[in-house]
Amino acid sequence: MTMGAGSIVRSFAFAACVVALSALPASSQTLRGSAASLDRQNRVARQHDFTFIDTAERVRYFASQEWLVRLRPGRNFQLHAVSFAYTRPEVALFVERLSGQYRAACGEQLVVTSLTRPTTRQPRNASSRSVHPTGMAVDLRYSRNRTCRRWLEGVLLDLERAGVLEATRERYPAHYHIALFPKPYASYVERIKTRSSRRVVQVAYTVRSGDSLWTIARKHGTTVDVLKQKNGIRGSTIYAGQVLDVPGSR
Repeated sequence: MTMGAGSIVRSFAFAACVVALSALPASSQTLRGSAASLDRQNRVARQHDFTFIDTAERVRYFASQEWLVRLRPGRNFQLHAVSFAYTRPEVALFVERLSGQYRAACGEQLVVTSLTRPTTRQPRNASSRSVHPTGMAVDLRYSRNRTCRRWLEGVLLDLERAGVLEATRERYPAHYHIALFPKPYASYVERIKTRSSRRVVQVAYTVRSGDSLWTIARKHGTTVDVLKQKNGIRGSTIYAGQVLDVPGSR
């Protein structure tokens, strides 16, 4: 891969103003993991008032309430041995954006190996402080391609510096554990979209049967939090025929 292609992909995605949680001190950005990193992950989970889900039944209940969304494999990523293909909407957005950039940069699919895991279904080697049960974590396979590893690790370190996630390179088995900070990440993406759009406008969207806030947000390149804020929605319920203000661009 040429340097020009990689530089264009990364600069477009990450050369934007950073939104970080003021409560989070800067980490060392080494991907080695630490007790301090686990502290940050758990502190963010508490700040978001996330539940540590304990059973498979509770995972399905959270999905029925749209607090978790199903992550479906696509052109740029695949799921491998994922027990529960549900995650927070912002994590799904993260995987979709990252996988597109990853494939463009190094030519292979991103492989997701774990998402939400209830506390009763954690592997033996998992930390007792893992945030996987909250739905805010995702594990990615360690690529055999050195170029892909370098690109991905560089991006994860950039996003750590931006204060929107904590990433650790695990050894047994080899993979990347990523704890995403949903609200800071959603704000980060909105800033990128705002700066990269020539003109941002409001689009009136009429809700159809089968729509959800997540599917509408994904279709229009925005986030669930933005839709809620712009339309004064407190929960997650919408109904067919309802008209929503949705951000768009021209």
